[in-house]
Amino acid sequence: MQDETIVELFWQRDETALSETEQKYQSYLSKVAYSILADFEDAREIVNETLLRAWNSIPPQRPGLLRTYLGKIARELSIDRYRLAHRKKRVASEFTVSLDELGDIVNEKSEADFDRSLLGEAIDRYLKTVSYDARTAFVQRYYFADTVREIAVRQGSTEQRVKSMLFRTRQGLREYLEKEGFDI
Repeated sequence: MQDETIVELFWQRDETALSETEQKYQSYLSKVAYSILADFEDAREIVNETLLRAWNSIPPQRPGLLRTYLGKIARELSIDRYRLAHRKKRVASEFTVSLDELGDIVNEKSEADFDRSLLGEAIDRYLKTVSYDARTAFVQRYYFADTVREIAVRQGSTEQRVKSMLFRTRQGLREYLEKEGFDI
């Protein structure tokens, strides 16, 4: 079923929207959640919570890209659950690894000191200056928390090349943010 039709079903408050959304996006949403949480049961719960949140937010929202809308919800829910579990020191996931890699550049102090939207805009500007492969790898690694291996396979590259590309991109980002006045 097309996304526009599914969104229309949400607007009509037809519960078929939920089953169609689950059928079409369950594996995608599970991957988003699992890459952050590293727990299949938690990922399954996040998929269900995502469907509930979509049901409660459409209407009034009318997402143009349903996949992106659902992915954002799943990611936010997963990060919230990750933070809760991380406070209890019980989860180690690919998300932890990717955050550790970015830790030297964007730490909690810099997030507290600067408006997150300004920092996000600066990162967006920097990413527009790097190659498509580097930009894609960066987003896959640090937004979707994909493994280096997954990125390498997707790009038809080696893991070592992806690691090097991510390292150079992080170093470039650090320099760019310092030039932009961010205290890193």
